[in-house]
Amino acid sequence: MRQPPKNTIAEDAVKAWKISEAIFMGIIWLIVIAGFIISLLLDFSLWYAGAAIIICGISTYLFVFMVPKIRFRRWRYEVFDQEIYIQHGIFIVSRTLVPMIRVQHVDTKQGPILKKFQLASVTISTAATTHEVPALYEEDASQLRDKISALARVDEEDV
Repeated sequence: MRQPPKNTIAEDAVKAWKISEAIFMGIIWLIVIAGFIISLLLDFSLWYAGAAIIICGISTYLFVFMVPKIRFRRWRYEVFDQEIYIQHGIFIVSRTLVPMIRVQHVDTKQGPILKKFQLASVTISTAATTHEVPALYEEDASQLRDKISALARVDEEDV
């Protein structure tokens, strides 16, 4: 079996992912609390509301505090002359090889949370799929985008 890719994403990715998950879980908490209030007003059984609160609490701990750290440890990438090697996953680790000859275009993207930490993601598009290397420092993301673009252009000219 091939060795895992060498390059890691930015450590600030963990902070950005925690904030994103906290926002999402905040919305879930609002829904659960609204359900609890409705169950009080309509005299429904509090077992459902209690179970929802417990499940929401466990989910918050897992998705805000545990998953981002595991996700960071698993994310790896490496760019070769002929292919891009990407590894990611939490429970099931996927290793993907993207041939340079298949790359159609490469983009960087940055939302408000990534911008706060000066991070950007690189999106690699082929005819069939889109692959992403998330949360690289802005300069690293730009360099990676340019490198992949140059290598893909060279491969296109050789064919």
